[in-house]
Amino acid sequence: MSTSLQTRNSSVKSPLTPPLAFVYSPRYLGSNMGKAKPDVLQGTLDLLILKTLTRGRQHGYGIAVHIQQVSKDALRVEEGSLYPALHRIEQDGWIKSEWGASENNRKAKFYSITPSGRRQLAREEKKWEHLTSAVATVLRFA
Repeated sequence: MSTSLQTRNSSVKSPLTPPLAFVYSPRYLGSNMGKAKPDVLQGTLDLLILKTLTRGRQHGYGIAVHIQQVSKDALRVEEGSLYPALHRIEQDGWIKSEWGASENNRKAKFYSITPSGRRQLAREEKKWEHLTSAVATVLRFA
């Protein structure tokens, strides 16, 4: 199965995991341009969602805000990536959901990580560590 993400300039195909659309903040990157440049980093959305949910149950908007705040506005998860991923990983059994009231008393779906999700998070963290180590090695010796 292959999915695709349409960005302003391209279509990126990814096996299995839908890509995560990150928006890199120009302020964070030191750019004077007025608009953030979208880019695609594949395979990390599950990791970020699961890690965020280790802090406790959260609604979708809260997950997105947490990722943006912790990354100091360098990362923003778009709704078009977040909600399909939440639905997919809930079907995989890594998270569960229940309806409740948000901080402003509106109906919201709250997500929490399951024991299976904690095991998957451990696997995803190992994969991420391996990937970042490999990239660092290439950068040192290139």
